[in-house]
Amino acid sequence: MRVVSLTCSNTEIVCSLGCSEYLVGVDSHSDYPQDVVDRLPRVGPDLTIDIERVAELKPDLVLASLTVPGHETVIQGLESAGLPYIAPEPVCLNDVYDDILQIGELLGVTDRARSVVRDMQHHIRGETPKCQSASLLIQWWPKPVIAPGRLSWVEDMIQAAGLSNSIGDKDVKSIPLTDEHVKELDPDAVVISWCGVPFEKYRPIVVYRNPLWQESKFVRNQTVIRIAEAYLGRPSPRLMTGFSQLRKIASDLKKNSSSRPS
Repeated sequence: MRVVSLTCSNTEIVCSLGCSEYLVGVDSHSDYPQDVVDRLPRVGPDLTIDIERVAELKPDLVLASLTVPGHETVIQGLESAGLPYIAPEPVCLNDVYDDILQIGELLGVTDRARSVVRDMQHHIRGETPKCQSASLLIQWWPKPVIAPGRLSWVEDMIQAAGLSNSIGDKDVKSIPLTDEHVKELDPDAVVISWCGVPFEKYRPIVVYRNPLWQESKFVRNQTVIRIAEAYLGRPSPRLMTGFSQLRKIASDLKKNSSSRPS
């Protein structure tokens, strides 16, 4: 079977299912597993996929996505070219699990897909909170701050980790926030997980030096934490790594809170 993946998450799902040999092309952003993607033809960035290049690879299946804003134009191109594709749009964690199962079925590895999903479900499981949850704000982007709301698998992960999403009351996938709004929210911690930015260029100082936030808890307590976008922003099995890091944040915040004088 010949598969072209147009997003990092789909590439990672295919490889997690043990089907890397099916891949004949990937998008320009796919970076994991490196030993797999380094040997494959690239078909362009996620929003400007070269449809002709995809067609030249003669895929039996193209894995697109509707989680990437603007990817609808790419999907229109696939349809015009008559290429077989699916375009998942996961919102919650259960959607992510369903997408893995669907891809596994299409690749003929249903049992493997079920095993991957079971591993994820076992790993990303919530515990009944024993006290009020610490609040967390995740930044997909720093200026303006863009953060995930309730309609996101990240919301499920935050809750399962024993934390609360500062804007979990917003029925949106993500939303831009003014600096004043962030100040009003006053989360206990901020996670920077900037999309499209290399992890080594995540700079907490960008958050700490904002003049409006100097009295905010996350500045006073120095609780700005980096988590790679690959572990939070991609609906793939690597969300397990992101969840482990969220669970550690919850544990650290609880310890720090109990050690502070009342």
